[in-house]
Amino acid sequence: MTAADPRQQALIASLRSRFAEALRSGDAEAKKALFKEAVYLGIQPDVFGDLASGPDPAAP
Repeated sequence: MTAADPRQQALIASLRSRFAEALRSGDAEAKKALFKEAVYLGIQPDVFGDLASGPDPAAP
């Protein structure tokens, strides 16, 4: 898959969205499942996992 692959872009967008929600809700099991899903799909978790190193989205 290339970076311009629409399917891969859609998968990454979905992973990022669901990972952000897991961060907001503090759901460690969901984050773990999303990392496993990314690996299964051949997507490096750091593509969407960079959300974890940013500011807390739940912070005011």
